[in-house]
Amino acid sequence: MRSETPASPAAPGDGLVRAGGVVFIIGAVATLVTVAPLFLGTEPFPPIAYGVCMLMGVGFLIAGAGVLRSIAAQRRQAKASAEAV
Repeated sequence: MRSETPASPAAPGDGLVRAGGVVFIIGAVATLVTVAPLFLGTEPFPPIAYGVCMLMGVGFLIAGAGVLRSIAAQRRQAKASAEAV
């Protein structure tokens, strides 16, 4: 028999971290795709493709905001439990 722990409820910020990870991966793939022509000697992509590469930074910021939100929620929870004692 498998012992499984019940799924914990999603903490505040978890969604932002996941979304930030997805956006970061999209930006990373776009970066690889736009840099490839430089190594392959083919025609470079239009400038808009380089704009899509900026999603790496945007994803990193979104994930960072999720982490900060999670930290704030944990601090509030710890403060509330300390006051209850």
